[in-house]
Amino acid sequence: MTSVIEPTVADDGSFFDGPRLLRMIATAMYRLSQQPVRNDQVYRDEVQSAFNHLVLLCLRRGVDPPASVPEMARWASEKPLGEWPLRLPEELTAIEWYLVDAETRVPTQQCLEWVVFAPNVAAEQFENELLGEALARSRAGNAPQTYVAFRRLLIERPVLTGIERTLLGQDLALGLLHETIRRAYEPAPAAYLSDGVFAQCARCHCLLVPTRHGYRCELESCRRDGHPRVGRVLSPRENDGVYQVSRPLRIFITGPGLAETRLETAVRGLGLEPEMWPNYDRYDLRIVFPDQKVWAIDVKDRADPALLARTMGPFPANPPFDRAFLVVPRYRFQVREDYRRVFLNHLPDDLRQHVELLSDEELVREARSKLRRVRAIQRQMDPAPEETFDA
Repeated sequence: MTSVIEPTVADDGSFFDGPRLLRMIATAMYRLSQQPVRNDQVYRDEVQSAFNHLVLLCLRRGVDPPASVPEMARWASEKPLGEWPLRLPEELTAIEWYLVDAETRVPTQQCLEWVVFAPNVAAEQFENELLGEALARSRAGNAPQTYVAFRRLLIERPVLTGIERTLLGQDLALGLLHETIRRAYEPAPAAYLSDGVFAQCARCHCLLVPTRHGYRCELESCRRDGHPRVGRVLSPRENDGVYQVSRPLRIFITGPGLAETRLETAVRGLGLEPEMWPNYDRYDLRIVFPDQKVWAIDVKDRADPALLARTMGPFPANPPFDRAFLVVPRYRFQVREDYRRVFLNHLPDDLRQHVELLSDEELVREARSKLRRVRAIQRQMDPAPEETFDA
């Protein structure tokens, strides 16, 4: 198993290195992205602490440190992780990735994944608070269909005009969650405006970010397809404003949700009826085959396979299943040829016999193959009656 280098701590307990400092710096980048820039800038404790520890680390390593918090942020967009003076596992530095996107100037997905992984950061600020509220309200109302409708809304309509947001108040399927929905969508910032209008990505429907080189989509799955196509163009003045789900929700709900709903469509194409987010989101898809065997599927679109493995837990036993699959979009395996190996190296030993990692395409092939076997057995057990003819 690949070893993970633990953070180095000095005798006085004041020196952080490795993954621990990486989590601190990633958290600082996220906090900075939330904080308006001012001349009399006073940084949050998390930001200042990350900067202080990075400077101390640089001095101990004989490396010129960043002179200020803004320069630390420039490092995050200009220096790939392998060039930082951090002692990190080789798998984190084997590929070139950054904490901040140089084009859009926002934290990358890899950065946000490290923030979520950080034990000292309230992950509910990302997704658990709103999703937990949606789950609680849906359970209280005995309305699993309301939760499913809420998840589909975040996935299929990550951007709403002010008019559309108001009209959702008349949607009976979402009746229990109207207040939650209002909080899930925030006003689109001016940084997304180009010539006074917002443009949506034709593929994922998130807002495109205007850059010096044209538009750029925030979702890595869209960027893999090349130059983004512009979908709807929205004038905030003509539409009573434009709203979008928060960036963490776009990364961790909308992005993977697109993979979930594409998988749903592919499975339906096989003649099966998957149940989405069963029993209030115990996992993502539940497939019942004609022989009554059940597959439980969880879909994750994560950039870092080590973090994904280290945050995995056992699949919930209810609703019951016969096989459990963790499904990752195929493009992740194309970006990182070692994705499967790194994941398995970091997966807890007690989960190795219970969770199978597949790409979305592999899962569909496996389901198609099983369906053929089941139908062949059924034909053998229940052959068609011989034709009879009247004399």
